[in-house]
Amino acid sequence: MFWMHSDRAGLEQEYTLFNADKVTPLGWPKGGFPGPQGPYYCSAGADVAFGRQVVEAHYRACLAAGIKMSGINAEVLPGQWEFQVGPAEGIEAGDHLWMARYIMYRVTEDFGVTVSFEPKPIAGDWNGSGCHSNFSTKAMREEGGYKVIIEAIERLGKKHAEHIEVYGLGNEKRLTGKHETASYKTFLYGVANRGASIRIPRDTERDGKGYFEDRRPASNCDPWIVTSKIFDTAVLSP
Repeated sequence: MFWMHSDRAGLEQEYTLFNADKVTPLGWPKGGFPGPQGPYYCSAGADVAFGRQVVEAHYRACLAAGIKMSGINAEVLPGQWEFQVGPAEGIEAGDHLWMARYIMYRVTEDFGVTVSFEPKPIAGDWNGSGCHSNFSTKAMREEGGYKVIIEAIERLGKKHAEHIEVYGLGNEKRLTGKHETASYKTFLYGVANRGASIRIPRDTERDGKGYFEDRRPASNCDPWIVTSKIFDTAVLSP
């Protein structure tokens, strides 16, 4: 079924690196807070990018293991990073993400740090961690695909509560309507809207075809469940 529809998924795994105490994120003063969010996203420099050696060692290890790793970047919360798996077809995306998570645990051992996949690793006015899931079918990537994308998104909206239920534990602490999220209580979609449940990339709107991004899954989600749930609702539901 997956192969026949040529569905593709790309998973954006956010995570936070902590010191061995599992309390203090890398780059944070013990018992205190760093400067406010802003300069850390996609940052460079020892004063804003914390843990790059860990991140790049993980990237190299995943490539050596044959993981379909397509990128890395520093995230909004200081000490928070992201790696991207995919594009991959069907259940394969989940296979590669699970192995990439395992390799992360092994790599952090070497550096004497820990990794958290919790969706709200630090309480308060700080970004949470998600696993944004990019999805498309062959029909969505062909001419006229934008109409197919909108129809799929509207089907997702009808089953919003079902998706939230299986998108990760503690996700309601992250999906508050703040910090680049839509509330778990509502369903919104829009073009280039980081505050939506589903974001349609600007390029997809411009080209009239492409993919969409489900921004609801939490960083601790089961990627097999998420990708199969998206496929079931977006493609198989009436």
